[in-house]
Amino acid sequence: MTAQLKNPRFYIMLVADTVIFAAALLGAYLLRFEFRITTQHVRQIMVLAPVMVPAEAVVFFLFGLYRGMWRYTSVVDFWHLVQACFFSMLLSFGYAFLVRINGLSRSIIILDAMLTFLLAGGLRMGIRSLYIVRTNPRGLKAYGLPDLRTWLRGCRRVLIIGAGAGGEKILREIIENPQLDFCVAGFIDDDPAKIGRAVHGIPVHGDISRLPQVIGEYNIEEVFVCIPSATGAELRRIFDVCKRCNVTYKTLPGIGEIVDGRVSMKKLRDVDYADLLRREPVKLDMAGIEHYLVGKTVLVTGCGGSIGSELCRQLVRFRPGKLVLFDASEEKLFNIEMELRNLDYHDLECVLGPIQDRELTRDAFSRFRPEVVFHAAAYKHVPMLEHNCRMAVYNNVLGSRVVMEVAVEFGVRQFVLVSTDKAVRPTSVMGATKRISELIMQSLGGQGTNFKAVRFGNVVGSSGSVIPIFRRQIEEGGPVTVTHPEITRYFMTIPEAAQLIIQAGALAEEGDIYILEMGMPIKISEMARDLIRLSGKDPETEIEIQFTGLRPGEKLYEELYTHDEDVLKTRHEKIMVVRSNGITKEAEKRKGFRDYLERQIEELCQTADLLDGGAVRQKIKEIVPEFSPKAMAPLVRRKLANGNGNGRELKIA
Repeated sequence: MTAQLKNPRFYIMLVADTVIFAAALLGAYLLRFEFRITTQHVRQIMVLAPVMVPAEAVVFFLFGLYRGMWRYTSVVDFWHLVQACFFSMLLSFGYAFLVRINGLSRSIIILDAMLTFLLAGGLRMGIRSLYIVRTNPRGLKAYGLPDLRTWLRGCRRVLIIGAGAGGEKILREIIENPQLDFCVAGFIDDDPAKIGRAVHGIPVHGDISRLPQVIGEYNIEEVFVCIPSATGAELRRIFDVCKRCNVTYKTLPGIGEIVDGRVSMKKLRDVDYADLLRREPVKLDMAGIEHYLVGKTVLVTGCGGSIGSELCRQLVRFRPGKLVLFDASEEKLFNIEMELRNLDYHDLECVLGPIQDRELTRDAFSRFRPEVVFHAAAYKHVPMLEHNCRMAVYNNVLGSRVVMEVAVEFGVRQFVLVSTDKAVRPTSVMGATKRISELIMQSLGGQGTNFKAVRFGNVVGSSGSVIPIFRRQIEEGGPVTVTHPEITRYFMTIPEAAQLIIQAGALAEEGDIYILEMGMPIKISEMARDLIRLSGKDPETEIEIQFTGLRPGEKLYEELYTHDEDVLKTRHEKIMVVRSNGITKEAEKRKGFRDYLERQIEELCQTADLLDGGAVRQKIKEIVPEFSPKAMAPLVRRKLANGNGNGRELKIA
């Protein structure tokens, strides 16, 4: 308030409003009595004005009508003005009732409130309009409806797809910001109710089917896609048309990314492949998650990896009492620590070292006493682990066992194991070792720690994802290498995966394996073609695609559960639970299985120390009978020149 009273513009506005209040009262009399003012009316004005005018000024002040910057007058200011005028009218009625002015018409007070609203609102809107005229290169023409072709000369012509809230805000920012060298030629929208109408004077030309015609008619240079709720298929259809018409395009992120509720030109960005995956935003059970995270000590292994780091970013939203970061990479551990501190979260502890080190792990659990553990540390590159079986066993099996056994020892309440769809009927060492970690998790139940595992497929942008590899190959001019024409994978974004992992931790059942709803599997060859198009190239003529054959351990398609596992719904629409018929929850039988598994793992570790990949695979198969390792046979490479499928085949020994 002190700063407001020191502002000279406040007094200018106060004087202007005082004149308006007096003029409104006089205008009310003139309107009521058809511009015939008598001496009695003048006496009534002299009684009312000295009280009503100051009272209205005080009411306007209390309702915050002098706090705003009038150049940015908005709908909020409109409703504050409505409230202030209505309250002033009630005060005037009260004053008139107390004073009992002879012959006073009650309609005078109503007319006074209406005129006050019109004049005060007009003043504020005039200030905003004057400011826009002064700063907009078009001057007064900014408020006209000029011929579009005249307006579009000399600036970058754009078309907005989506005449909803996002598109309207982008248009308003373009109109009001003279530094943006854009002129909007119109909107495209599939809603029949909007076609033929206008947004701030800019017409909605039609639906998507008219996009090529409008682009040609107005010589559009760029398209802004402002439909944050659009699905991947809808976006792909729009981008294909833009590509055929040879115009560039940008998009607003999905609803899940615009978490602050604001839409602006800064949010517009080049299209990313994740846009074409657009999935419904994850709806989290905030109460359930907060119940097990708020104020708790949470430990994340593999915190520097793609999933682990995103888990940490998401976890700090739920205000854990302490977050313990555990990673074997010094650089990754440092980076995630600095990032979280920059997010203004400082209750951090860092543990540097391998999870296989039992003494280090026990020391970390002893010092910090975590109540919740997310175990994301793992080696996950399938072909790499086929040639390095010992490290796969050492990290994915032995490391997981150490962390889980220490968690039981120190009474951890909730333990979430991050698993993979490659653990289902595994054909790779990586998938089989992750399946063993699931078996360890199930065998350790019933000892006070609520264990659960989460399976999901590939994550866009994670370490080792095909998308960064494809982008690099495209930048180098190709070819883009795909292992097989029919290979498919499930995909989701890193934030979605992390959110669903956290959500799974709030589900109650112990020893269960949860699978995330991954949508429809995507052909990798189609993904490659989409990325080539998004890079401004043509997969049919400019960038060739080569099929190199399946790599060691790879499957044509991934599964999320097997035929002997029951899949049931949970209370969360995107999470299902897998109940295995092979692992019993009876305490006595589970202990027997735990003892058996412990002996098998000891023998597996001894075998791994011999550095004999064949022996390791054989031992893994004893533990995981459904494991069927792919033979490392000669590969067949098929080169698709120009995308026509007629390229010659090359056999590689």
